[in-house]
Amino acid sequence: MSDHAAEGKVEILPVEGLPEFRPGDDLSGAIASAARWLRSGDIVVVTSKVVSKVEGRLVRVPTDPEERDRIRRRLVFDESVRIIARRARTYITENHLGIVQAASGIDASNVAGDELALLPADPDASAMALRWGLRDRLGVEVAVVITDTMGRAWRVGQTDVAIGASGMRVLHGYRGQVDRHGNELAVTEIAVADEVAAAADLVKGKLGAMPVAVVRGLTIGSDTSRARDLVRPVEEDLFRLGTEEAIVLGQRSAALPVPSLTDFTDFTDEPVAEDVLREAAAAALTGGAAVRFAHLADRARRKDVLDELAVERLYGAPEVVLAFGADLFAVGAAVHRLQVALAAAGLGSHWLPTTSLPELVGAVAVGHVSSAVAPPRPEDPDERFETW
Repeated sequence: MSDHAAEGKVEILPVEGLPEFRPGDDLSGAIASAARWLRSGDIVVVTSKVVSKVEGRLVRVPTDPEERDRIRRRLVFDESVRIIARRARTYITENHLGIVQAASGIDASNVAGDELALLPADPDASAMALRWGLRDRLGVEVAVVITDTMGRAWRVGQTDVAIGASGMRVLHGYRGQVDRHGNELAVTEIAVADEVAAAADLVKGKLGAMPVAVVRGLTIGSDTSRARDLVRPVEEDLFRLGTEEAIVLGQRSAALPVPSLTDFTDFTDEPVAEDVLREAAAAALTGGAAVRFAHLADRARRKDVLDELAVERLYGAPEVVLAFGADLFAVGAAVHRLQVALAAAGLGSHWLPTTSLPELVGAVAVGHVSSAVAPPRPEDPDERFETW
């Protein structure tokens, strides 16, 4: 069985005697001089702050605390691609590397009082360059992990994780393997590089000016694996927004026109659960207006009603919901809310006006669709929004 665990003991060794790094310094040369005892198979773990320093990723700022904080907040936005969550002055962002963390990784610790540190521009490339530099100077084949400190959803406290890596497999998958009890593992995938980063921080710490440590005893070797592989794709992320941001986005999306299916061949044969329709109707029937919905669930009765309505297209709809009411505006608003709720449940819909029955305003065709129907993008209001 292939296991990510070490075959024997694991050692974590500090690299002592390193200088205070500044832009342009030779990081690989300094580590090679301070750790001539490095040997092939070691993992050199480096705090991203020193990589940022030697690569010139420092920003000069005033020493005035308020002005320094103002510039820090501007840099947080400059280094981010989107805001995930915010609370007071704390921002969780996705930065240009795809990493989700507080403040886009902007850091004011372990730098001069008139400086702020940005993350390395390409930590994977920095790790590869350091790995090659140590190979040239010491003739050893090591792996390199560049780390940064982050919080974790649902957990209190921070830990170091890998943001750059070269020379080791950052992930170890167990899918399809069988444990000693005969259970086949389905989804287990270990973030080995993050475990290495966290282990090394037990030696590096935060206050002792120890930015580099060596983890010895694990298996290394990979020319293709990168720390970028640890970033979960947005489409797979169940927690892509904070609660307040998700509510705001939902409210704004509800104001957009509901994507409507004009081609009923987009509907699939998958049945629509009655409770989903009821929940959508409950969300739509708000405000106390005299609006009623009727779900044509009974197939025999449905045919009789559709024959009377004489709307041929409705025969091809998986489900049909009729909308009744004397106030056309109230019915229109309720139908819009119904379609929004259906879209939120992953269902497609189409509105067809008809007045064949007393107080009947129209029918909503409902069903599962073969592919997600994206809502329209908000329009630029400059052409049709006037300020008087």
